[in-house]
Amino acid sequence: MLATNVACSYAICMIGKRRLSVSVDAELMEAAEAAVRRGEAPTLSAYVSEGLRKQLAHDRRLRALAAAIKEYEAESGVITDEDVENAVRTAQSRAIHMRPVKPYAGRLRSSQASSRASERKSRR
Repeated sequence: MLATNVACSYAICMIGKRRLSVSVDAELMEAAEAAVRRGEAPTLSAYVSEGLRKQLAHDRRLRALAAAIKEYEAESGVITDEDVENAVRTAQSRAIHMRPVKPYAGRLRSSQASSRASERKSRR
């Protein structure tokens, strides 16, 4: 009787599910198994399903953003670096800052970024 109930409840739990065989990086597998041991998911299958669900939602949001940008640019022209910088400045001016923030100075060239990083290290 118990074996019949277990098989029956397993079958019910598997409705709408498909078996999957995949290869994953060893460190990802270890991290996922550790998450299950910590109780962050009931099973490895549940953990993987949640990861796939989150990735699909992320991909949907990116497609929606790309469509919105395409529509905007079709109506208003290509978004320029200047447009982005103006939007960042506007957002920063409206934000409530919890600590002092330096004003947006535009994008740094890689040489500028590395020299600034060196300056910060030398000050320490």
